[in-house]
Amino acid sequence: MKVALVQFKASTKKDTNLKKILEYIRKASESGAELVAFPEFMMFYTDSSQTPAALASMAEKITGEFVCTVAQSARKNRIWVVGTFYEKSGRKNRVYDTSFVVSKSGKVVSSYRKVHLYDALGFRESDKMMPGSKIAQPVKTGIGKVGMMICYDLRFPEMARLLATSGSQVLVAPSAWVKGNMKEEHWLAINRTRAIENGCYVVAPDQVGNIYCGRSLVVSPFGEILLDMKKKQGMGFAEIDLNRIKQIRKTLPLLKNMRPDVYSI
Repeated sequence: MKVALVQFKASTKKDTNLKKILEYIRKASESGAELVAFPEFMMFYTDSSQTPAALASMAEKITGEFVCTVAQSARKNRIWVVGTFYEKSGRKNRVYDTSFVVSKSGKVVSSYRKVHLYDALGFRESDKMMPGSKIAQPVKTGIGKVGMMICYDLRFPEMARLLATSGSQVLVAPSAWVKGNMKEEHWLAINRTRAIENGCYVVAPDQVGNIYCGRSLVVSPFGEILLDMKKKQGMGFAEIDLNRIKQIRKTLPLLKNMRPDVYSI
């Protein structure tokens, strides 16, 4: 099964990005992909000068025009889509960083609000965002059972493990990984580790340009990098083989060999 990843430099203008997104959905479908995954903050780029109030004013509900337009395109092109958007919250001047899964029939079948906000290495997402309060159940898609994460979530192995033990075969992590000292090395190491320790594919589309490092990845359950998009804008492809997951989990049975009965001090 073919998965498509989109790596692009988001504009500050929502309409500009949406036009590109719809074209990528069309091209992914024409290329025979079962699912296309987009990076975090695909809705628009927000720089440090944008106030929390300004960001909140541009956010939408999941029933709003942005997600509905993406869903219509998914139905038109008969392809699964994983996207992201800034979601309105009930708190003044705060938004959720939310990912969503749309089926090829155009139905939003799952959504996930980022639970780990990037308050680290000089950044404070909590100045503009609200954290989610729960991890989404894995959802069956055209490339297997998908567990949703977003960017900074990758640094927390507990979340990936919970998704894997709940049935995830593929971890999809839309990201906007900020450049910096050792950041690309962390990105590569963390994505490979999450794949190896859980016997899952990891699909991690990333933003490139602005302050982000690119390097969108697909990693196999054995830690092989199947796709690395480096710094190039555009779309990349990789094959997802569910039999490979069964094989790896049989020969390297990490989930089976867990000892939660002794995991306490």
